[in-house]
Amino acid sequence: MNWNKPLPQPTPISAPFWDGLKAHKVRLQQCDDCSHWIFFPRAHCSACASPRLTWRDVAGTGTLYTYTVTRVPTLPEFTDEMPQKLAVVQLDEGPHINTTLVGVDETALQVGMRVRPVFDERPGDATLLRYTPVDSAHASVIAATIEDDVAAAVPEAEHAARTETAQKRKIPCSDIDALKSLVSPTFSGWSNEFLVTQQIIDDFAALSGDDYWLHTDPVRSRAESPFGTTIAHGALVQVLISRLTLPMEFEVTGFNNMVNYGSNRLRFAAPVPSGCRIHARYRVAAVEQVKGGVQMTMELNVHVVGQDRPSVINELVILYM
Repeated sequence: MNWNKPLPQPTPISAPFWDGLKAHKVRLQQCDDCSHWIFFPRAHCSACASPRLTWRDVAGTGTLYTYTVTRVPTLPEFTDEMPQKLAVVQLDEGPHINTTLVGVDETALQVGMRVRPVFDERPGDATLLRYTPVDSAHASVIAATIEDDVAAAVPEAEHAARTETAQKRKIPCSDIDALKSLVSPTFSGWSNEFLVTQQIIDDFAALSGDDYWLHTDPVRSRAESPFGTTIAHGALVQVLISRLTLPMEFEVTGFNNMVNYGSNRLRFAAPVPSGCRIHARYRVAAVEQVKGGVQMTMELNVHVVGQDRPSVINELVILYM
């Protein structure tokens, strides 16, 4: 199991709260002497200092007290979760709780709106508390998935199936004008997503021989790297394009052979932190008749999910003969 994002570390005082979340329940402490509700977990009542506190299950509903939309990750491991809607919710019992909002567009957020809990199961033994509007269709539980190469391949297969069922425009290789009509400054929609785990990075390092600590040593990278964590090799991210199913709206037909002729330009413009998801999009940049057939230049951009700046820019040249 590969999971590089920080998770809570329960203490003897806070453990009942985290155990409650694993059971899909919100639990708060209440003072047995003055009935004051308490959060964050404490050993004494914050109102009367009594040590007589009892954990009780509550509905977990409340109102949105304040929020902010963040577009720069607080840690590199959260790069693929941008933008995040960070919030403070005032529970119906009174305490405030820091959280993240899910299942709602940022334009629909309003201070004072009613919200309900969402239990976000994380790989391992932790469940986090998110919130969503009470009238949202978002599920009350986000089920945990095993974050590995096999799990990452499942959405890929599903995306490929959807892509295959979509109607494609078939263009004969001999119809140069029709092929030139594909040239556009506009990029396609997004491919499926693929999780770049530390295990995948380590496997590529072993295969390629590039085991530089920036890629393979999480402890040293956290302490010394300008990126704050290990990052994928640029060449690895470029190769992983083959795991991304692009939503191609056309199909070139009538050729004998199709050759990957190389790249006019290949740039590694931004890092891919380990544990982040990537996806890609494309545009046809040029089409020209050449001596050996028809040459198409396709610009492929690979992004970390949620990031506007691409991590890989590849002007791929394809020769149809």
